[in-house]
Amino acid sequence: MVLAIILVLVLYLSSQTEAQLQVGFYKYSCPAAESIVCDEVFKAFKIDNGIAPGLVRMHFHDCFVRGADGSVMIDSTPNNVAEKDGPPNGITLQGFEVIERAKARIEAQCRGVVSCADILAFAARDSVEATEGFGWDVPAGRRDGRVSRAIETFDLPPPFFNQDQLTQSFAKKGLTQEEMVTLSGAHTIGRSHCTSFSNRLYNFSAATSQDPSLDRFYAAQLKQQCPRDPQGSIDPNLVVPMNGSPALLESSYYGDVLAHRGLFNSDQSLITSPATFEQVKFYAFKGPTWQRDFVRAMIKMSQIEVLTGTAGEIRSNCRVINP
Repeated sequence: MVLAIILVLVLYLSSQTEAQLQVGFYKYSCPAAESIVCDEVFKAFKIDNGIAPGLVRMHFHDCFVRGADGSVMIDSTPNNVAEKDGPPNGITLQGFEVIERAKARIEAQCRGVVSCADILAFAARDSVEATEGFGWDVPAGRRDGRVSRAIETFDLPPPFFNQDQLTQSFAKKGLTQEEMVTLSGAHTIGRSHCTSFSNRLYNFSAATSQDPSLDRFYAAQLKQQCPRDPQGSIDPNLVVPMNGSPALLESSYYGDVLAHRGLFNSDQSLITSPATFEQVKFYAFKGPTWQRDFVRAMIKMSQIEVLTGTAGEIRSNCRVINP
């Protein structure tokens, strides 16, 4: 009986959260909000197309730590190391300036109305569209969180995870294994630091000098792009494209994984079970289906543990908690 009551309560609260997030949330309170964000994203993309994967990744990192509450944008203070300075983020996150420019323009028109969390959700959508991809309606109404701790970024799945670890990591956030495979397709855009996957290139047996799950010709190419110095170290500033079209979000990622050209161990692990192998193979040949599923998964991810109603706050500066 008690379990049944708890289950009903959880379902009720979940439905309440979904009801409070709605498409067109700022239609009357700040009608230009989404167009301002879109304008800033597209202007930045014209200068540097790497901004698109940067904003998508920032949104993912925000959602996976304390939910989609904009806490990834808060600066560290003398008394607290914030998420943006956590080990998985550090120098690798980019796009903060785009959010800040959009926020400043929105605040000039609609002071204290639009949350940083919503601006980031809009920007991730617009980034996908900027890559000649596809857009979608973003349910909005998120509020900004007031807590940001670097230690909690260990909830983010690292690139060396295997499939079981990935599945468990996504399940903790209410996402299925199928949605994990779908969202992994975002790795078709952007670039990665060599240090994120160099463990796959070196330190294997003499007979197999690289990870045996990695195509040997691709491994040789990556070794040229990510050479070791005499001390065996790799320049942490070196980056390589995630695939052959790093500024175009489409389903070629899945073909790469099938060809053992997945850059990360987590990418290649997607074909280590029959179910995920079939899903990868399907997406490799059914790009429009992947796009449809990707939109659904992104919308679901953007609703993880959101703050709505009177919870949280609307930060006036995305980098700083309101006094």
